[in-house]
Amino acid sequence: MHLRNQILKEHTKQNCNKIVEWVGNDVSKFNLLFDLFLNDEYRVTQRAAWPMSYCAVAHPEFMQNNFDQLIKNLQKQNVHDSIKRNTVRLLHSIEIPEEKEGAVMEICFNYVESATEAVAIKAFALTVLGKLAKKYPEIIPEIKLLIAEQSPHQTAAFKGRAKKLSKEFDKIYLAKRT
Repeated sequence: MHLRNQILKEHTKQNCNKIVEWVGNDVSKFNLLFDLFLNDEYRVTQRAAWPMSYCAVAHPEFMQNNFDQLIKNLQKQNVHDSIKRNTVRLLHSIEIPEEKEGAVMEICFNYVESATEAVAIKAFALTVLGKLAKKYPEIIPEIKLLIAEQSPHQTAAFKGRAKKLSKEFDKIYLAKRT
């Protein structure tokens, strides 16, 4: 398979699955996909994001040597929504290295509080923050404040995710008291 041509062939679930199957459990193939995700022209990077995230969730060990680049990519200006969405979805599905938790937290807080960020990105970022709050419960008040500020202007999907997180936060507080 010529990976770049396959990525450009079509942007469908079927093509995404074909690429994921081709990568399989081969880290060298994943690294080719990851390189296209980071370094090619926008159409390729945007389309590579979807199968890359599925491969990384299926094989989190593939991210060990790529995590720094993943975070640096999110910190760039003018990152396409599909790259942000797939990357943040990936972050809520894999273990975040402890030394990267602060950077991930900052990125996710910025996404949730942004007036212009797409709702799917905000919802995934909220989920990542919820995951980090289990380890760092001191961020819960800030997340709750963001939820209160954002909810009136958001979709039902965001509100549903926020409500679920608020219930989880209440359980964390109850467990902390006892």
